[in-house]
Amino acid sequence: MKFTYHNPTRLIFGAGTLAQLGTEARAYGKKALLVTGGGSIKRNGTFQRAVASLEQAGVSWAECSGVEPNPRLSTVKRGAGIAKEEGCDIVVALGGGSTMDAAKVMAAAVFYEGDPWDMMVHRGENRRKPERALPIVTIPTLAATGSEMNGGAVITDEATTVKSFVVAECLYPKVSVVDPELAASVPADQTAYGVCDLITHVTESYFNGVDGTPLQDRIAEGIIITAMEWGPKAVVNGHDVEARAQVQWASTVALMGVAQVGSNAAFPVHIIEHSLSAHHDIAHGAGLSIVSPAWMRFAARSRPERFAQFAQRIFGIPFQKDNAAEAAAEGIGRFEAFLRTIGCPTRLSEVGIGEELLERYAKDSLLIASDAEGRLPGRPPMSASDIVETLRSVL
Repeated sequence: MKFTYHNPTRLIFGAGTLAQLGTEARAYGKKALLVTGGGSIKRNGTFQRAVASLEQAGVSWAECSGVEPNPRLSTVKRGAGIAKEEGCDIVVALGGGSTMDAAKVMAAAVFYEGDPWDMMVHRGENRRKPERALPIVTIPTLAATGSEMNGGAVITDEATTVKSFVVAECLYPKVSVVDPELAASVPADQTAYGVCDLITHVTESYFNGVDGTPLQDRIAEGIIITAMEWGPKAVVNGHDVEARAQVQWASTVALMGVAQVGSNAAFPVHIIEHSLSAHHDIAHGAGLSIVSPAWMRFAARSRPERFAQFAQRIFGIPFQKDNAAEAAAEGIGRFEAFLRTIGCPTRLSEVGIGEELLERYAKDSLLIASDAEGRLPGRPPMSASDIVETLRSVL
């Protein structure tokens, strides 16, 4: 195990902390590009409270609204254009993971020479990571992506129907104001999808990382157990502030880097899901809840002991070396059942996806990431036919 860990984001966490937005933003700029998604934050008053905090601190603003659930490259370009035209010197993201991701890339696109798509990971000669961005402040309104505490973002190029990601130092938020009360009005289905999303962030590194990371294993297991304990409570009662707080903190910790540090892990489940949501615009967490158990069954064939450990530590399923495969299968089944109980889909047909484009999803996944043999990185690596087989198993 060998690594360098650095997270420069200042985190302000707790109920009622939205009121601190203006003071925190004022330390980095005088005029904000306020990036938002749909209209829910205006209907529930969150937008008005955020604007009041900014204005009270003397921060003016221009809005870029309408960020899609799977943010599009054209929206990123539109937002960067508004920031330039309005003379914004800071970007404030108020919304879910898609809003935060789009805001990050907008902040970098202000200075980026060339097509912002070239920031994204893809097999091409023109890729160039951003090195500079406007200061970013994030205010998540949903526990899911953990984008508030990392330097990553995911964007869809709607012209080619390809979804990819970028990770860069300049994309770390300067400050993240995490107020669990802001998620109170999030619908039950979106809450459930967020629970699946945050769990998948740590199962990716848990199952795909290098061996010899026992502390990271325990951190990942703690996040999963916490999400499975408090997530259903937040689904049933969105106004349960304690449940919202515990799930929000689990989401933040899940992708701030501590659970993944030193693991050198690939994220095959995310990359496969990106190909689905790029084509069908389904909720990212809903896609993950379908792909993740299917991928687990595929990967458990080659590493049953690892999945048996998951089954034992998360669900209390005992195992010995000679019955690891059976324990692994039972653990995966229980995890899939948990997802169903909170309202997540576990079959492609539930989100309107058939078998027509299975080979295209595999091709698009390998366009984003592939090893020297043309396989999707992971443990084990996946060929195009492996991806197709895995998706076919959950039609």
